[in-house]
Amino acid sequence: MSNAEAKKPANEEELIDIDSPEALEDPTDDQRIAELEAERDELKDKWMRALADAENSRKRSERDRREAEQYGGSRLARDMLSVFDNMKRAVESIPVENREANKAVIEGLELTMRELLNVFRKHGIELISPDVGDKFDPAVHEAMFEAPVPGTKAGEIIQVTADGFMLHERLLRPAKVGVSSSPAS
Repeated sequence: MSNAEAKKPANEEELIDIDSPEALEDPTDDQRIAELEAERDELKDKWMRALADAENSRKRSERDRREAEQYGGSRLARDMLSVFDNMKRAVESIPVENREANKAVIEGLELTMRELLNVFRKHGIELISPDVGDKFDPAVHEAMFEAPVPGTKAGEIIQVTADGFMLHERLLRPAKVGVSSSPAS
């Protein structure tokens, strides 16, 4: 043992001279490099997946926020539809012979109904008001009854019992209609 080796502390690592032929021929270094590269590739894959998950979560939360903004008040809107229906029934229930005497009440109700429809429109609620003779559309109409009516084609609306409403692109309530069946022979 030389003096240099004797003076070396016991806990100090032995340094390898990289210029020596033994250091370059050590097969464990190639194996260690391969292990580190595999670990690097695995960590890169995990990182990319985590990044994709974070982006998907961001997009999902943005979509949920938009939907909550657009459709969050749908319960209140649905409840307000009955107010519109009742006001419409009130106007329609006044007999023709009493209309002149109740002109101020009728105008007040119609004005209130128009304002309610304006508020609905402001919040993305649109009226579905089919006319008699329109074609029945199951996407926005609900058939309350079907009857053969002479002079009509099968599938035509013959009576509207209640208007429907859309909230943005979603059906809030279908229009309730009576539909013509094939006329009896």
